[in-house]
Amino acid sequence: MVADASTTILSWLDRHFSVELPFTRFGRNILLLSLIGLVPVLALYIALTPGFWSHLIATDAALARFVRQIATNGLPVVAVVNALGLVLFARLRADLLRPGIALAIDIPARIGGFLGLHAVIYPASALMFGSFGGDPLQALRVVGPTLARAAAFDNLSGVYLYATLVGAIPLHMALAGVAARRHGNGNASLLVLSVAALALFGLQAAILTGSALLLGAPR
Repeated sequence: MVADASTTILSWLDRHFSVELPFTRFGRNILLLSLIGLVPVLALYIALTPGFWSHLIATDAALARFVRQIATNGLPVVAVVNALGLVLFARLRADLLRPGIALAIDIPARIGGFLGLHAVIYPASALMFGSFGGDPLQALRVVGPTLARAAAFDNLSGVYLYATLVGAIPLHMALAGVAARRHGNGNASLLVLSVAALALFGLQAAILTGSALLLGAPR
């Protein structure tokens, strides 16, 4: 029954994230899934951060700036990183990509995309909205230290990181399923696949943290 559950989940994802879908429909599905992943993680972050919600409500323009940050930073980062994972998932499930190649692409693409998008969006926000004192160089300087704390859920970048789980888990479950079948276990349980997928995501979070620490190290 548990194995059937994993098959059902992957089959549902196959229908909504297939290489045969039109580009616009595939993009719409990624955007909707990204919102589904982002909203609850964001709500959890607000709930766990003392005084955050009251600050948004009580401070002039704070809520508007917060919504703008989510719309111009959070959602684009989550959607693009999810897209990378789900494109690989679709190609893997269609037998257009070997598992080893999919994993070799996924790890650097996901980490590079997360780092790179922040490195572009932060200076752009400085120029367009006056964030970081309006200084794009200062915006670049804080990318490393900010992302180094993302895995610890210490800032909004942590929200964006964990929101990408909805795009990472399907690919990693599919990779784990292929590995299980190659080792003679064609009916790996949903729990086993989920644990393997979370372990791969944890590895990527650790690599992201190390990369961000190196990026933010004093020169």
